[in-house]
Amino acid sequence: MKYEAIIGMEVHAELLTQSKMFCSCSADFFGAEPNTLTCPVCTGMPGVLPVINQKAIEYAVMTALALHCEIAEASVFSRKNYFYPDLPKSYQISMYDLPLSKNGWLEIELDSGSKRIGIERVHLEEDTAKLFHVDGHSLVDFNRSGVPLMEIVSQPDMRSADEAYTYLTKLRQILRYLGVSSGDMEKGAMRCEANVSLRPMGSTEYGTKVEVKNLNSFRSVKLALDYEIQRQSRILDEGESIKQVTMGWDENQDVTVVQRSKEYAHDYRYFPEPDLPPLSISREWVEEIRSKLPELPAARRDRFIAEYGLSAYDAGILTADKAVADYFEACVKAYPQAKTVSNWITGELFRLLKETETNIEEIRITPAALAELLTLVEKDTINQNTAKAVLGEMFKSGRVAAEIVAEKGLAQISDADELGRVIDEMIAANPDQAAEYRAGKERLLGWFVGQAMKATQGKANPQLVTELLKEKLR
Repeated sequence: MKYEAIIGMEVHAELLTQSKMFCSCSADFFGAEPNTLTCPVCTGMPGVLPVINQKAIEYAVMTALALHCEIAEASVFSRKNYFYPDLPKSYQISMYDLPLSKNGWLEIELDSGSKRIGIERVHLEEDTAKLFHVDGHSLVDFNRSGVPLMEIVSQPDMRSADEAYTYLTKLRQILRYLGVSSGDMEKGAMRCEANVSLRPMGSTEYGTKVEVKNLNSFRSVKLALDYEIQRQSRILDEGESIKQVTMGWDENQDVTVVQRSKEYAHDYRYFPEPDLPPLSISREWVEEIRSKLPELPAARRDRFIAEYGLSAYDAGILTADKAVADYFEACVKAYPQAKTVSNWITGELFRLLKETETNIEEIRITPAALAELLTLVEKDTINQNTAKAVLGEMFKSGRVAAEIVAEKGLAQISDADELGRVIDEMIAANPDQAAEYRAGKERLLGWFVGQAMKATQGKANPQLVTELLKEKLR
């Protein structure tokens, strides 16, 4: 039997606030010494009172607006009660029946066209501490405890692992463009769980859903969901029923394994947080935040197509990462040939970034320096191949193109008399090839160009060489 996969995603994103959700401790805990960013509030000491971080509320509203959600005028923080070593209070301050926002959508691009994925809710909560298991002991680092955590819950609108992957990619783009979260899954700044169920193709009823955890990378999401869909298909084909459990993705075995039976909302005994008043957000503040929203990836891609004449593919590549899009626009300001700039960034520069596993924010080539290199090519000071070599040197040293070209004597030879002498000598040294070309073997022209480039150590102007060869080989 053929089945249709029904997938919903729950994404947790750590917010880039300076302080934690309910206290003044630093939220920048990554790499800090264990238990050095703590206080009585985030370690759950008796008698302390939480204070809401306004910047976290602002970031959540920004995200909700970017996802076309309705912002609630009144929302309530609730206690989510459960016991675990990383939860010092034995409850987590979260949101339940009155979230900060709901009823939004995110549009993703698929091979078959665009598709809207519903957003059920965006709400805030506090992160837990982090457990480390060393030599048979479990250690707790409370630096992460209380860090603002935004949960984004989708509707079950995805139908494949590829759609889920695309959804997560697009969501992370938006979070990064907004500047509210780094979205770095490898650092745990963005974590996700999936709810997966199957139903017979054509059916409108939902099957029993299974939660899949331990999805620590985009690759894991794709592999885990594909595996879970196949696992459930096998069970249903054997006439058995799906059990509502929580599965964990085992990266070593590339399988999902049962972690525990699935909890329900009532298991957590939610009730309103008595130490915090209801959260009231004015329409005026929401509109003020809306007016300050940056240009988002989809709008920027469309603008790149319209303003710079780029293809949809090139515009999509350049706007996938905000830092790359910013770099591109800074280059175009200095060298207003958008297509040329796009080709160099997505070609040679991306190759260097990939080889060195470097981000564009870390490189030593400024947009102005890249623009200078492209100007040298345009003026025929150097040719394309030389420019690629110069770019590699710029990438390593941070030096500017003109300095490298002058020091290494890389300037292109565009003197017709000088190149004419080189070509005359080359034709004289290769009479058989010259005769074959004159007899109609025109593909030998490329061979002659290559010999001329070799004779000049790659410095000859290839266009001028081609013109002179055609003239002299008549």
